[in-house]
Amino acid sequence: MVRPTPRLIVPIDLKKKAWEQKLPLHNRWHPEIPAVAEIKTSEVFRVEMVDWTGGAISDDNSALDVKTLDPSLVHYLSGPIRVVDPDGNPALPGDLLVVEICNLGPLPGDEWGFTAIFDRENGGGFLTDHFPRATKAIWYFEGIYAYSPHIPGVRFPGLTHPGIVGTAPSVELLNIWNERESKLQEAGVESFKLCEVLHQRPLANLPTPKGCVLGKIKEGSPEWERIAREAARTIPGRENGGNCDIKNLSRGSKVYLPVFVEGANLSTGDMHFSQGDGEVAFCGAIEMSGFLQLKCEIIRDGMKKYLTPMGPTPLHVNPIFEIGPVEPRFSEWLVFEGISVDESGRQHYLDATVAYKRAVLNAIDYLSRFGYSKEQVYLLLSCCPCEGRISGIVDTPNAVATLAIPIAIFDQDIRPKITNVPTGPRVVRNPGLPQCSYDGNLPTTKNPSATT
Repeated sequence: MVRPTPRLIVPIDLKKKAWEQKLPLHNRWHPEIPAVAEIKTSEVFRVEMVDWTGGAISDDNSALDVKTLDPSLVHYLSGPIRVVDPDGNPALPGDLLVVEICNLGPLPGDEWGFTAIFDRENGGGFLTDHFPRATKAIWYFEGIYAYSPHIPGVRFPGLTHPGIVGTAPSVELLNIWNERESKLQEAGVESFKLCEVLHQRPLANLPTPKGCVLGKIKEGSPEWERIAREAARTIPGRENGGNCDIKNLSRGSKVYLPVFVEGANLSTGDMHFSQGDGEVAFCGAIEMSGFLQLKCEIIRDGMKKYLTPMGPTPLHVNPIFEIGPVEPRFSEWLVFEGISVDESGRQHYLDATVAYKRAVLNAIDYLSRFGYSKEQVYLLLSCCPCEGRISGIVDTPNAVATLAIPIAIFDQDIRPKITNVPTGPRVVRNPGLPQCSYDGNLPTTKNPSATT
């Protein structure tokens, strides 16, 4: 007997704003945000999602919407979804929630996405000290492939995935998050050596009522005012899963999420058509609206059976991810290496972040020799199916990080040649990349030996 079409439990109307949807969305983590739907284990169901900005970015040739985006509003998530077993018994704290991705894709009629660099004064990105200007590229989808008029000569298959899949935190876990992230913010940049070479700010996104959307909880009510001051932002990944941005989490994948509240209260959003490892531009995947078809199971007492806490409480655990069988096939890669030495030539000790930054900068500078602006390459490396690795972490003083780029995504051969770098008609410079001016006064970092 043919199984029924998956039940649509969270619909999205693309003509309406995020806060106008039939089932209200939310953009915070809190145990008291009420569930908007309930599903039973083994049931295949469908969840639709707006893009992470709630439709704030337009399909046009201006980056002004990127420059002026209010970061307090993101991410818009669909859910929470209460999970029960066939007898109606809910998932309980200490269980593991198994979430299987059966199918996914862009919403019909909305087959486009965007990649962006945030203004340095408005969140920035991994290389914000090198690229401080708000910049945008639009991508269009042709089945499994993406192409951009703003980054010509490139076409690649997308490995579509949700950036965010997570369960609601308990009150205790929420308090742990807020305490440790507040201490990080209070300590300031002077307390952390890495802040001298990585300039993305703020250090942590703390709870704030500004831009807060709490689903069914009415804005302005005493309950809303209290929860809005406590609810955690969705920006980082944490013990509940959340914004992990694992690019291989596509069809056939499973997520084993810790359960901290009754019913699990599963939420998801931040759909990506494609992403490179690290999502280095911050708004760096091909962001889109989309849908997920999911199936859930409950492993009773699964946290105790399978997860070992790495911290002072049983709540200091992390999810497990099982990658599915669907991936683009590439056989040839160009790999760029980085070591723990920053742009000033200063040695750092086994610092994989500095090493990865250098690997990305090496790749950007190299590919800019083939007719692309460095901003185009930065956006491309953030969203194409490139592979980031920590290749060495024990040989003092240098960690070694690598970034592997599939050669086949380009319409020209980007490998080094005995002859000169090609300058033929297939290499197209595009001065029309949507950008805004940088109006701040923070200094930019310059590599004295980089190409212009």
